[in-house]
Amino acid sequence: MKNLSAVGIDTAKNSCYVVGFSATGEVVGRRRFGRVGLKRWLAKQKPLTVYLEACAGSHAWGRYCRGLGHEVKLIAPQFVKPYRLGEKNDWNDALAIGVAGRQPTMRFVGIKSEAQQALQSLHRVRQRAQRERVAIANQMRGLLGEYGLVVGRSMRVLRERLMEILADEENGLPGMLREVLWDLYEDWQRVDARVAKYTKQLETLAAGDVQARALLALPGIGPVTATALVAEIADARVFRNGRQLAAYLGLVPRQHSTGGRERLLGISKRGNGYVRQLLIHGARTVIQHLGDKTDRTSCWTRALIARRGINKATVALANKQARWAWVVMTRALEA
Repeated sequence: MKNLSAVGIDTAKNSCYVVGFSATGEVVGRRRFGRVGLKRWLAKQKPLTVYLEACAGSHAWGRYCRGLGHEVKLIAPQFVKPYRLGEKNDWNDALAIGVAGRQPTMRFVGIKSEAQQALQSLHRVRQRAQRERVAIANQMRGLLGEYGLVVGRSMRVLRERLMEILADEENGLPGMLREVLWDLYEDWQRVDARVAKYTKQLETLAAGDVQARALLALPGIGPVTATALVAEIADARVFRNGRQLAAYLGLVPRQHSTGGRERLLGISKRGNGYVRQLLIHGARTVIQHLGDKTDRTSCWTRALIARRGINKATVALANKQARWAWVVMTRALEA
């Protein structure tokens, strides 16, 4: 491949497919590499524009290419798909990545640092532990329900009632089931301790990060949400404004408009559902503690609840929080 100006690369675990483009956008060649071979080939090239699909391993590839002096553009997979011609295969994927990246209106994904990826990994492991904790609690509640011992949904209530039930030797529970419940309770405690440990780590990391500390000043955003935003949004400056960030997180209405008639539906739910969930929970907490506050946001929220109901107002406030977060994060990066 000669006269290269840009390349579209479809990466995989072992094989990588490269399609080269000239400065005028013409395809000048294609090659297949192993991972080591691609790294060696990229190291020999003059500075290029490298287009990659934002998928597993793409941030590591992006950091490597940047270190070689190349300009790297990550593209969300849903923006690549419309540009793929013919059947899905590796060559067509690499070609579509390169064609999509050269569009003047294309939006790109920021490249995460190693620290941001590690922070995101901590969030994912904590989230899995939370799901495991809920699963154990539901199983214990279900087993007890088979014997007519109904326990409320609260974790605190389950913990208190379980101790009472296991201490009561005349409630008809078989001895084998008592042993199983004790084992489940010990598993529950271990998982609960892991969640608490990860939460403490996130609090410590939030206190030491400039962007996270700035986000903590916003209503409804605590250490978990702040660090989740820092991990998910590699560089807030890739968004032109706060509305783009809110749209990226799926907090804006879906549209089905035509013929000059606008039709707005529910929120799009695009992007990271975990971060969106945290923002919505934070907004719900703010609403629960509105009280008699007279600041501008509180008055706006109360008026919106009266017009649209509490659920729509909660999502609208989460959208506003995302916009505030963009302002805070961009200012922290520029400071």
